[in-house]
Amino acid sequence: MDEVQLNNQITMPRLGFGVYKVPNEDVQEAVSTALKNGYRALDTAQFYQNEAGVGEAIKQANIPREELFITTKVWNSHHGYDRTMEAFEESLEKLQLDYVDLYLIHWPVPEQDKFVETYRALEDLYKSGKVKAIGVSNFHIHHLERLQKETDITPVVNQVECHPYLQQQELKDYCKRNEIFLESWSPLFRGGAVLQEQTIQDIAQKHQKTAAQVILRWHVQENSLIIPKSVTPSRIKENINIFDFKLSSAEMDTIQKLDQNIRVGKDPDEMNVTSL
Repeated sequence: MDEVQLNNQITMPRLGFGVYKVPNEDVQEAVSTALKNGYRALDTAQFYQNEAGVGEAIKQANIPREELFITTKVWNSHHGYDRTMEAFEESLEKLQLDYVDLYLIHWPVPEQDKFVETYRALEDLYKSGKVKAIGVSNFHIHHLERLQKETDITPVVNQVECHPYLQQQELKDYCKRNEIFLESWSPLFRGGAVLQEQTIQDIAQKHQKTAAQVILRWHVQENSLIIPKSVTPSRIKENINIFDFKLSSAEMDTIQKLDQNIRVGKDPDEMNVTSL
């Protein structure tokens, strides 16, 4: 598995397994399938309400803990120092773990104006050793700039919506300059429209790969981290099988031209405590 070195010198698999909207009763089987197919990074969250199932799958897999990279996130309802600490302990208990590899703020929720205070809790968790790395999710540049001014530790990751229809180039450039890895959620877009693009289909045919594999490979060559989600065993296996081919610069340029600034999720500036 391809790995990257984060700005605090720990390593993280470039490709992980996402479990957003996978019900707790189904997530154990999906995660078990992923682990059997070579995934070693798992991405969950307080909000997903499936940390317990993820934890059970980890326990049953019997893989050495140091070989796994587990990410979870604090939800909008638990911003603020004390609430974040409470949320983290709850997540740790559900996951049945002694530590988490990466802990993220799920959304900045600017109307609350507590993300700096929340991030200070993450910094203390990191200093305590209960978290190996800390970062954020769905942060715009101006949110990151504020963190850089008002906190001590640069996030290792900013996990955001990113796919060929929303390529986030300005944010990617900012993250690169500041040694923050951009991690793509919804890397294949939703609904399959990107997969049906003729240019993607043509590239896939040339490489004898699927459209999904081409798009995931594009992310990798953009130097992004990715967490594709699936509950279908064949797709779980397919999504990790992207390290045996390479897109040409011309093919990368072709995909770059698909950018339309289309979001499937909320704009981070508009996310509040109750909205999704």
